Amino acid sequence: MSEKNVVQTIHDTLWDAMKSDDRVLVLGEDVGARGGVFRATAGFLEEFGETRVIDTPLAESSIVGVAIGMAMHGLLPVAEIQFADFIHPAFDQLVSEAARIRYRSDGDFACPLVVRTPWGGGVHGALYHSQSIESFYGHVPGIKVVVPSTPYDAKGMLLAAIDDP
Repeated sequence: MSEKNVVQTIHDTLWDAMKSDDRVLVLGEDVGARGGVFRATAGFLEEFGETRVIDTPLAESSIVGVAIGMAMHGLLPVAEIQFADFIHPAFDQLVSEAARIRYRSDGDFACPLVVRTPWGGGVHGALYHSQSIESFYGHVPGIKVVVPSTPYDAKGMLLAAIDDP
């Protein structure tokens, strides 16, 4: 059995998900050309192309808003916010839109999107790269928060999140 860290596992799991379902795509700051701040999407742009690996501007609310639109139109977006600390501008999109679409439409519409927000990561970023924001979102009906602690957890949780209707 090979040993991988969480980032390598996320890379491989997301790669496999994109290989097996053309509806899965990634978007976020530097996910394409740079392969993500932790390199979790390294090589994706070359393999899957710019229609499925989308580099975005530094605008978190826009990243989430675009992902919501994609999800509502049959795609399975995995949006990456570089660090959890930076997700706050997207709070309204997540809480007021993504989390409520199914309820507001009486189940007629769904919003199957994944938002990945790493934190910590050993970069010693102090107050700007280490906040634990999961409790802000964990209390919102319609949002599921997962925090893997092992590579095994990361694989299962990411696959389950992508497959969640």
